[in-house]
Amino acid sequence: MIPSFSNVHSRFKFNEISYGHRELKDVAYSFVKEGLAFEKSIGVFLLDWLDDNDYVIVQTSGSTGRPKRIKLQKQAMEHSAITTGNYFNLKPGDSALHCLPSNFIAGKMMLVRALILGLELDVVAPSSNPLEHISKRYGFCAMVPLQLENAIGQLKNIKTLIVGGATVSSDLQQKLKGLSTKVFATYGMTETVSHIAIKPLNHIEGIANKGLRDENFEVLTAISISQDERDCLVINAPNLNPAPIITNDVVKLTSETTFQILGRDDNVINSGGIKLFPEQIEAKLKPYLSDRFFIASKTDSSLGEQLIMVVEGDSNTLDSSVFKKLDTYEKPGHIYNVKRFCETDSGKIQRKKTLALLK
Repeated sequence: MIPSFSNVHSRFKFNEISYGHRELKDVAYSFVKEGLAFEKSIGVFLLDWLDDNDYVIVQTSGSTGRPKRIKLQKQAMEHSAITTGNYFNLKPGDSALHCLPSNFIAGKMMLVRALILGLELDVVAPSSNPLEHISKRYGFCAMVPLQLENAIGQLKNIKTLIVGGATVSSDLQQKLKGLSTKVFATYGMTETVSHIAIKPLNHIEGIANKGLRDENFEVLTAISISQDERDCLVINAPNLNPAPIITNDVVKLTSETTFQILGRDDNVINSGGIKLFPEQIEAKLKPYLSDRFFIASKTDSSLGEQLIMVVEGDSNTLDSSVFKKLDTYEKPGHIYNVKRFCETDSGKIQRKKTLALLK
């Protein structure tokens, strides 16, 4: 039985205080009127969630296109919350830390999970190291990779952590080995009401016994996957979205319920007849570069598209050793620098807008 979104779970707590529907509305009003910027976004969402509509309006991040506002059914958000709760065995009264901006879907869903599952949710201002001043232990938390990187030293205070918004580098994943915290990468988007697939980043000893590899994402319950003619992932999740969701993520299906991400169809580069995925090349380069960068292409009369590299900063000079792990056809023909990359409001690099700065 799915609970009604008009109800607030009796075990729900917000910053250590229990609230019912009416009291929580009062908190939301005060946040909107007098709160800090991150509290205002919490207040706005809570007022939307607690109103009489059966939907909320949310904004996509705009990492792969123009940001847009879409309508999500509250019932779908409840299904997502319950599915996540079942996967991670979250129980009423479990503690959770909310350290993400609440103006995007990941932050909104932390609030919904707490309201629906009856979690005791503490909220801190989003920052690059949300655990810096935290001594309390929490059962559940969600972060982006930058937060995870900076919080490694304090991660023992989190039992289960989900990470989304960007790819977790192999170097960062290595740092997770031996930690007591169970860390999981997530795959999803606003249209899928947060994540629809999970990949463990540590504590993966039992993965091989299931016939899986640690680069596989596994879909959650009541979700099926397929591919279109471009080999891009198609998601069927009727509890989350009535229509199939066609993504631009090129994948390899490894079973009926698991897949590997190869790259984005709108990023793929055809250079001399060889199909190259920038994301795979970037993963090889990341251990050797401290500055932000990305792989792209420019028109070439011979190759069709020539691989290029764009580095953030004042210089485009790199030591040749940086490219030692790349195959010959993966090495960029030119390296450009941009003083500052274009970003979305959530901090994701906007590749097309940044490339336009080169012209």
